[in-house]
Amino acid sequence: MNNSELDAKLKAAREPVLPADYREDFPRLVLAGLRSAPRENRRPRRLWLPRLAWGMATAACILIAFAIGHWHGLAEAKAGKDALANTKFIQETLAMFPNRVRAIVQDERGVNLVLSDTENVPASTPIYVRICDGKNCSSLVTFSGQEIQIAGQKLTVLSQPDGGIILEGNRFVWSSSEPVYAGRKLKIEAKNLGATTM
Repeated sequence: MNNSELDAKLKAAREPVLPADYREDFPRLVLAGLRSAPRENRRPRRLWLPRLAWGMATAACILIAFAIGHWHGLAEAKAGKDALANTKFIQETLAMFPNRVRAIVQDERGVNLVLSDTENVPASTPIYVRICDGKNCSSLVTFSGQEIQIAGQKLTVLSQPDGGIILEGNRFVWSSSEPVYAGRKLKIEAKNLGATTM
């Protein structure tokens, strides 16, 4: 059926004949039908069990998320929030820049990579150094013989044959075997990272 056939059919249809009092009685009939309907059908049933289940599930998810966040925060606090404590991070960084990494430094500005212009950094055991001056801490991974700037000091990091570490600077000496140093009172930690190689 196309549009012209449909239009002809609609024009040929007659308007339904309604009784004269139909329009006056219609509202009364609708109200009577509504009043005679049972009361339970008028109000929607309140299903409290699904709402309770959803509420409990939401509360459980929030509690689990809080517990995981709290556990993660404790794990970071134990690690000292030190990215350089992660040996995989150090291995991958050293692999990306073979014989060019002079130091990987982490301080209040974040993690910084100190590279040599040429591939002249000798392959040796990486050394981890952490220096804290009150609330401010800086840590780094470097190699024996490298001169680095940390905690406002220019230091040379040296590895001893017995595995000890020496930090030497202008009017500053510190050794892991005899932690005596001049200048400000600093808390220093240093160790060889024997398992992490270039």
